[in-house]
Amino acid sequence: MIDGLESALSDSGRPGLRELRGVLAELLDASRAVGRLAGEHCLKKRKVYRLEFEVDGRRHSLIARCVDSTQAELNRRVATRWLPAVGLGRRCAALLGVASDRSAEWVWQVHEDLGDQTLENNPDRCLVEAAIDMCAELHIRFADHPLLPELRMYGNDMGMTYYLANIRDAIRGLKHLQPPTTDAAEGLLALRDRLLGRLYQLLNEGPERARIVAELGGPETMLHGDLYPKNVLTVSTEDGLQAALIDWDHAGVGPLTYDLSTLLYRFPAEYRPWMLDRYQQSVAPSGWRVPSTGDLNLMLETAELSRIANYLAWVCIAAREPQADWLLESLEEIERWFEALEPAIRPAPATQAVAGP
Repeated sequence: MIDGLESALSDSGRPGLRELRGVLAELLDASRAVGRLAGEHCLKKRKVYRLEFEVDGRRHSLIARCVDSTQAELNRRVATRWLPAVGLGRRCAALLGVASDRSAEWVWQVHEDLGDQTLENNPDRCLVEAAIDMCAELHIRFADHPLLPELRMYGNDMGMTYYLANIRDAIRGLKHLQPPTTDAAEGLLALRDRLLGRLYQLLNEGPERARIVAELGGPETMLHGDLYPKNVLTVSTEDGLQAALIDWDHAGVGPLTYDLSTLLYRFPAEYRPWMLDRYQQSVAPSGWRVPSTGDLNLMLETAELSRIANYLAWVCIAAREPQADWLLESLEEIERWFEALEPAIRPAPATQAVAGP
Protein backbone atom coordinates (compact mmCIF):
# COMPACT_ATOMS: atom_id res chain seq x y z
CA MET A 1 0.00 0.00 0.00
CA ILE A 2 1.28 3.46 -0.93
CA ASP A 3 -0.07 6.08 1.45
CA GLY A 4 -1.18 9.24 -0.32
CA LEU A 5 -1.36 7.67 -3.77
CA GLU A 6 -5.17 7.75 -3.78
CA SER A 7 -5.10 11.56 -3.52
CA ALA A 8 -2.06 12.30 -5.70
CA LEU A 9 -2.38 15.54 -7.69
CA SER A 10 -5.87 16.21 -6.34
CA ASP A 11 -5.24 19.94 -6.51
CA SER A 12 -4.12 19.88 -10.13
CA GLY A 13 -7.61 20.00 -11.60
CA ARG A 14 -6.48 17.75 -14.44
CA PRO A 15 -8.63 15.00 -15.98
CA GLY A 16 -7.77 11.31 -15.81
CA LEU A 17 -6.35 11.28 -12.27
CA ARG A 18 -7.99 7.98 -11.36
CA GLU A 19 -6.44 6.32 -14.40
CA LEU A 20 -3.06 7.90 -13.66
CA ARG A 21 -3.09 6.63 -10.08
CA GLY A 22 -3.81 3.14 -11.39
CA VAL A 23 -0.73 3.26 -13.62
CA LEU A 24 1.40 4.60 -10.76
CA ALA A 25 0.17 1.77 -8.53
CA GLU A 26 1.29 -0.77 -11.12
CA LEU A 27 4.70 0.85 -11.56
CA LEU A 28 5.28 0.94 -7.81
CA ASP A 29 3.83 -2.54 -7.21
CA ALA A 30 1.47 -0.95 -4.71
CA SER A 31 -0.45 -4.17 -4.01
CA ARG A 32 2.62 -5.69 -2.32
CA ALA A 33 4.89 -2.75 -1.50
CA VAL A 34 4.71 -0.44 1.50
CA GLY A 35 5.43 3.23 1.10
CA ARG A 36 4.13 6.75 0.81
CA LEU A 37 3.87 9.70 -1.52
CA ALA A 38 6.72 11.91 -0.28
CA GLY A 39 6.18 14.95 -2.49
CA GLU A 40 4.64 16.38 -5.61
CA HIS A 41 5.94 19.41 -7.46
CA CYS A 42 4.47 21.26 -10.43
CA LEU A 43 7.19 21.80 -13.03
CA LYS A 44 5.29 23.35 -15.90
CA LYS A 45 1.94 25.16 -15.90
CA ARG A 46 -0.12 22.45 -14.22
CA LYS A 47 0.74 19.90 -16.92
CA VAL A 48 4.08 18.44 -15.77
CA TYR A 49 4.69 17.13 -12.25
CA ARG A 50 7.48 15.42 -10.34
CA LEU A 51 6.12 12.75 -8.00
CA GLU A 52 8.41 11.44 -5.28
CA PHE A 53 7.70 8.20 -3.45
CA GLU A 54 9.36 6.29 -0.64
CA VAL A 55 8.68 2.58 -1.23
CA ASP A 56 10.18 -0.26 0.80
CA GLY A 57 12.88 2.05 2.05
CA ARG A 58 13.88 3.29 -1.40
CA ARG A 59 13.16 6.63 -3.03
CA HIS A 60 11.52 6.79 -6.46
CA SER A 61 11.00 9.88 -8.58
CA LEU A 62 8.69 9.94 -11.61
CA ILE A 63 7.62 12.61 -14.06
CA ALA A 64 3.92 12.75 -15.00
CA ARG A 65 2.83 14.84 -17.99
CA CYS A 66 -0.76 15.59 -19.00
CA VAL A 67 -0.99 16.27 -22.73
CA ASP A 68 -3.64 16.05 -25.41
CA SER A 69 -3.92 12.83 -27.35
CA THR A 70 -2.09 14.20 -30.43
CA GLN A 71 0.95 15.26 -28.42
CA ALA A 72 0.83 12.00 -26.51
CA GLU A 73 1.09 9.94 -29.69
CA LEU A 74 3.94 12.09 -30.99
CA ASN A 75 5.87 11.72 -27.72
CA ARG A 76 5.17 7.98 -27.61
CA ARG A 77 6.64 7.46 -31.06
CA VAL A 78 9.68 9.59 -30.23
CA ALA A 79 10.45 7.53 -27.12
CA THR A 80 9.52 4.06 -28.28
CA ARG A 81 10.00 4.02 -32.05
CA TRP A 82 11.94 6.81 -33.72
CA LEU A 83 14.87 7.43 -31.38
CA PRO A 84 15.41 3.69 -30.69
CA ALA A 85 15.43 3.09 -34.46
CA VAL A 86 18.70 5.03 -34.73
CA GLY A 87 20.22 3.93 -31.42
CA LEU A 88 19.32 7.08 -29.48
CA GLY A 89 16.64 5.65 -27.22
CA ARG A 90 18.52 6.79 -24.10
CA ARG A 91 18.63 10.41 -25.27
CA CYS A 92 15.12 11.04 -24.01
CA ALA A 93 13.30 10.09 -20.82
CA ALA A 94 12.00 6.51 -20.96
CA LEU A 95 8.21 6.22 -21.22
CA LEU A 96 7.13 3.99 -18.31
CA GLY A 97 3.34 4.13 -18.42
CA VAL A 98 0.33 5.75 -20.10
CA ALA A 99 -3.15 6.57 -18.76
CA SER A 100 -6.03 8.20 -20.62
CA ASP A 101 -9.16 9.85 -19.29
CA ARG A 102 -12.51 8.42 -20.41
CA SER A 103 -12.86 10.89 -23.26
CA ALA A 104 -9.43 9.84 -24.62
CA GLU A 105 -8.81 13.55 -25.18
CA TRP A 106 -6.21 13.86 -22.42
CA VAL A 107 -3.39 11.45 -21.71
CA TRP A 108 -1.04 11.10 -18.77
CA GLN A 109 2.42 9.89 -19.68
CA VAL A 110 4.73 8.73 -16.90
CA HIS A 111 8.46 9.10 -17.61
CA GLU A 112 11.63 8.36 -15.74
CA ASP A 113 13.04 11.37 -13.93
CA LEU A 114 16.34 12.48 -15.48
CA GLY A 115 16.78 15.33 -13.02
CA ASP A 116 16.70 19.06 -13.55
CA GLN A 117 20.23 19.91 -14.67
CA THR A 118 19.28 21.93 -17.75
CA LEU A 119 21.31 24.32 -19.85
CA GLU A 120 18.98 27.06 -18.69
CA ASN A 121 20.20 26.85 -15.11
CA ASN A 122 23.79 25.82 -15.89
CA PRO A 123 25.14 26.95 -19.30
CA ASP A 124 28.66 25.73 -18.55
CA ARG A 125 30.67 25.28 -21.74
CA CYS A 126 31.25 21.55 -21.31
CA LEU A 127 27.50 21.04 -20.85
CA VAL A 128 26.69 23.13 -23.91
CA GLU A 129 29.19 21.10 -25.93
CA ALA A 130 27.55 17.85 -24.78
CA ALA A 131 24.19 19.21 -25.92
CA ILE A 132 25.58 20.25 -29.30
CA ASP A 133 27.12 16.82 -29.83
CA MET A 134 23.81 15.14 -29.03
CA CYS A 135 21.84 17.36 -31.42
CA ALA A 136 24.38 16.81 -34.18
CA GLU A 137 24.17 13.06 -33.61
CA LEU A 138 20.38 13.20 -33.90
CA HIS A 139 20.62 15.17 -37.15
CA ILE A 140 23.26 12.90 -38.68
CA ARG A 141 21.50 9.63 -37.88
CA PHE A 142 18.16 10.87 -39.22
CA ALA A 143 19.49 12.62 -42.32
CA ASP A 144 17.28 11.44 -45.21
CA HIS A 145 16.10 8.52 -43.03
CA PRO A 146 13.23 6.36 -44.38
CA LEU A 147 11.19 7.10 -41.22
CA LEU A 148 10.99 10.83 -42.00
CA PRO A 149 7.62 10.57 -43.83
CA GLU A 150 6.08 8.96 -40.75
CA LEU A 151 7.66 11.58 -38.52
CA ARG A 152 6.30 14.35 -40.74
CA MET A 153 2.81 12.83 -40.60
CA TYR A 154 2.68 12.79 -36.78
CA GLY A 155 4.90 15.82 -36.19
CA ASN A 156 5.62 19.11 -37.93
CA ASP A 157 7.17 20.17 -41.22
CA MET A 158 9.68 22.87 -40.30
CA GLY A 159 11.13 23.61 -43.69
CA MET A 160 10.12 26.55 -45.84
CA THR A 161 6.51 25.36 -45.70
CA TYR A 162 6.59 26.22 -41.99
CA TYR A 163 7.97 29.69 -42.70
CA LEU A 164 5.41 30.54 -45.37
CA ALA A 165 2.45 29.02 -43.53
CA ASN A 166 3.21 30.90 -40.32
CA ILE A 167 3.69 34.20 -42.15
CA ARG A 168 0.36 33.75 -43.95
CA ASP A 169 -1.41 32.65 -40.75
CA ALA A 170 -0.09 35.68 -38.88
CA ILE A 171 -1.23 38.00 -41.69
CA ARG A 172 -4.65 36.38 -41.68
CA GLY A 173 -4.94 36.77 -37.93
CA LEU A 174 -3.84 40.41 -37.89
CA LYS A 175 -6.27 41.36 -40.67
CA HIS A 176 -9.12 40.18 -38.44
CA LEU A 177 -8.01 42.31 -35.48
CA GLN A 178 -10.44 45.12 -36.20
CA PRO A 179 -13.93 46.12 -35.06
CA PRO A 180 -16.24 44.36 -34.46
CA THR A 181 -13.90 41.37 -33.97
CA THR A 182 -11.98 43.27 -31.34
CA ASP A 183 -12.40 46.55 -29.50
CA ALA A 184 -9.32 47.98 -31.18
CA ALA A 185 -7.98 51.34 -30.12
CA GLU A 186 -6.23 53.59 -32.63
CA GLY A 187 -2.79 52.69 -31.25
CA LEU A 188 -3.44 48.99 -31.61
CA LEU A 189 -4.57 49.39 -35.22
CA ALA A 190 -1.42 51.36 -36.06
CA LEU A 191 0.71 48.63 -34.49
CA ARG A 192 -1.23 45.97 -36.37
CA ASP A 193 -0.61 47.77 -39.66
CA ARG A 194 3.12 48.02 -38.97
CA LEU A 195 3.27 44.29 -38.28
CA LEU A 196 1.30 43.57 -41.45
CA GLY A 197 3.76 45.61 -43.50
CA ARG A 198 6.66 43.67 -42.05
CA LEU A 199 4.98 40.31 -42.67
CA TYR A 200 4.14 41.12 -46.28
CA GLN A 201 7.80 41.98 -46.84
CA LEU A 202 8.84 38.65 -45.31
CA LEU A 203 6.32 36.85 -47.50
CA ASN A 204 7.84 38.46 -50.60
CA GLU A 205 11.28 37.30 -49.46
CA GLY A 206 10.04 33.70 -49.30
CA PRO A 207 11.24 32.50 -52.74
CA GLU A 208 14.81 33.74 -52.24
CA ARG A 209 14.99 32.35 -48.72
CA ALA A 210 13.64 29.01 -50.01
CA ARG A 211 16.30 28.89 -52.73
CA ILE A 212 19.15 29.35 -50.26
CA VAL A 213 17.73 26.80 -47.79
CA ALA A 214 17.28 24.26 -50.60
CA GLU A 215 20.83 24.76 -51.92
CA LEU A 216 22.76 25.15 -48.66
CA GLY A 217 20.58 24.01 -45.76
CA GLY A 218 21.75 20.43 -45.75
CA PRO A 219 19.65 17.25 -45.73
CA GLU A 220 16.22 16.96 -44.20
CA THR A 221 16.37 15.33 -40.81
CA MET A 222 14.52 14.79 -37.56
CA LEU A 223 14.24 17.95 -35.48
CA HIS A 224 13.50 18.35 -31.80
CA GLY A 225 11.62 21.49 -32.79
CA ASP A 226 11.84 23.31 -29.47
CA LEU A 227 15.54 23.28 -28.66
CA TYR A 228 15.48 25.84 -25.87
CA PRO A 229 18.05 25.44 -23.06
CA LYS A 230 15.26 24.48 -20.64
CA ASN A 231 14.60 21.35 -22.74
CA VAL A 232 18.21 20.13 -22.73
CA LEU A 233 19.21 18.01 -19.75
CA THR A 234 22.74 16.93 -18.96
CA VAL A 235 22.99 13.53 -17.31
CA SER A 236 25.97 11.76 -15.75
CA THR A 237 26.30 8.21 -17.11
CA GLU A 238 28.86 5.41 -17.02
CA ASP A 239 30.16 6.75 -20.33
CA GLY A 240 30.54 10.27 -18.96
CA LEU A 241 28.44 13.40 -19.32
CA GLN A 242 25.68 13.10 -21.91
CA ALA A 243 22.79 15.26 -23.01
CA ALA A 244 19.15 14.21 -23.21
CA LEU A 245 16.22 16.13 -24.63
CA ILE A 246 12.80 16.51 -23.03
CA ASP A 247 9.49 17.99 -24.23
CA TRP A 248 9.31 16.60 -27.76
CA ASP A 249 5.86 18.12 -28.37
CA HIS A 250 7.15 20.03 -31.42
CA ALA A 251 9.26 17.32 -33.04
CA GLY A 252 9.25 17.28 -36.79
CA VAL A 253 11.19 17.25 -40.05
CA GLY A 254 13.21 19.97 -41.72
CA PRO A 255 16.69 21.33 -42.39
CA LEU A 256 19.20 20.94 -39.57
CA THR A 257 19.56 24.74 -39.44
CA TYR A 258 16.14 24.94 -37.73
CA ASP A 259 17.30 23.32 -34.48
CA LEU A 260 20.68 25.00 -34.78
CA SER A 261 18.98 28.38 -35.05
CA THR A 262 16.86 27.78 -31.95
CA LEU A 263 19.89 26.88 -29.86
CA LEU A 264 22.23 29.60 -31.12
CA TYR A 265 19.71 32.42 -30.66
CA ARG A 266 19.16 31.39 -27.03
CA PHE A 267 22.80 32.04 -26.11
CA PRO A 268 24.88 35.23 -25.97
CA ALA A 269 26.47 36.31 -29.24
CA GLU A 270 29.98 35.61 -27.94
CA TYR A 271 29.10 31.93 -27.38
CA ARG A 272 27.84 31.32 -30.89
CA PRO A 273 31.08 31.08 -32.94
CA TRP A 274 32.52 28.24 -30.84
CA MET A 275 29.08 26.60 -30.64
CA LEU A 276 28.87 26.67 -34.42
CA ASP A 277 32.41 25.29 -34.75
CA ARG A 278 31.56 22.44 -32.39
CA TYR A 279 28.40 21.62 -34.35
CA GLN A 280 30.28 21.72 -37.67
CA GLN A 281 32.87 19.27 -36.36
CA SER A 282 30.12 16.94 -35.15
CA VAL A 283 28.09 16.91 -38.39
CA ALA A 284 31.10 16.76 -40.70
CA PRO A 285 30.49 13.02 -41.41
CA SER A 286 27.13 13.96 -42.95
CA GLY A 287 28.88 16.04 -45.60
CA TRP A 288 27.26 19.33 -44.56
CA ARG A 289 29.59 22.30 -44.47
CA VAL A 290 28.90 25.69 -42.97
CA PRO A 291 28.15 28.06 -45.84
CA SER A 292 29.22 31.69 -45.98
CA THR A 293 28.29 33.76 -42.96
CA GLY A 294 25.71 35.74 -44.93
CA ASP A 295 23.89 32.68 -46.26
CA LEU A 296 24.08 30.90 -42.90
CA ASN A 297 22.67 33.92 -41.07
CA LEU A 298 19.81 34.15 -43.54
CA MET A 299 18.87 30.49 -42.91
CA LEU A 300 19.14 30.86 -39.14
CA GLU A 301 17.09 34.06 -39.28
CA THR A 302 14.45 32.37 -41.45
CA ALA A 303 13.88 29.74 -38.76
CA GLU A 304 13.67 32.36 -36.01
CA LEU A 305 11.21 34.44 -38.03
CA SER A 306 9.09 31.31 -38.47
CA ARG A 307 8.88 30.90 -34.70
CA ILE A 308 7.97 34.54 -34.10
CA ALA A 309 5.28 34.43 -36.79
CA ASN A 310 3.88 31.21 -35.31
CA TYR A 311 3.59 32.84 -31.90
CA LEU A 312 1.95 35.89 -33.46
CA ALA A 313 -0.63 33.71 -35.22
CA TRP A 314 -1.61 32.08 -31.92
CA VAL A 315 -1.81 35.46 -30.20
CA CYS A 316 -4.30 36.55 -32.86
CA ILE A 317 -6.36 33.41 -32.28
CA ALA A 318 -6.42 33.97 -28.51
CA ALA A 319 -7.36 37.63 -29.06
CA ARG A 320 -10.75 36.56 -30.40
CA GLU A 321 -11.76 35.61 -26.87
CA PRO A 322 -13.56 38.20 -24.69
CA GLN A 323 -11.51 40.49 -22.43
CA ALA A 324 -8.30 40.18 -24.42
CA ASP A 325 -6.98 43.32 -22.72
CA TRP A 326 -3.44 41.97 -22.97
CA LEU A 327 -3.41 42.16 -26.77
CA LEU A 328 -1.67 45.53 -27.19
CA GLU A 329 1.12 44.56 -24.81
CA SER A 330 1.64 41.22 -26.56
CA LEU A 331 1.81 42.78 -30.03
CA GLU A 332 4.25 45.42 -28.79
CA GLU A 333 6.47 42.66 -27.44
CA ILE A 334 6.36 40.81 -30.77
CA GLU A 335 7.27 43.97 -32.63
CA ARG A 336 10.28 44.37 -30.34
CA TRP A 337 11.31 40.79 -31.17
CA PHE A 338 11.23 41.57 -34.88
CA GLU A 339 13.18 44.80 -34.41
CA ALA A 340 15.81 43.21 -32.14
CA LEU A 341 16.49 40.24 -34.41
CA GLU A 342 20.13 40.43 -35.43
CA PRO A 343 22.37 38.04 -37.37
CA ALA A 344 23.05 34.96 -35.27
CA ILE A 345 26.74 34.94 -36.22
CA ARG A 346 28.65 38.17 -36.34
CA PRO A 347 31.02 38.41 -39.31
CA ALA A 348 34.67 38.07 -38.37
CA PRO A 349 36.38 41.45 -38.28
CA ALA A 350 38.41 42.22 -41.36
CA THR A 351 42.14 42.00 -40.79
CA GLN A 352 44.15 45.00 -41.81
CA ALA A 353 47.21 44.52 -43.99
CA VAL A 354 50.44 45.39 -42.29
CA ALA A 355 52.99 47.26 -44.35
CA GLY A 356 56.35 45.58 -44.74
CA PRO A 357 59.59 47.16 -43.66
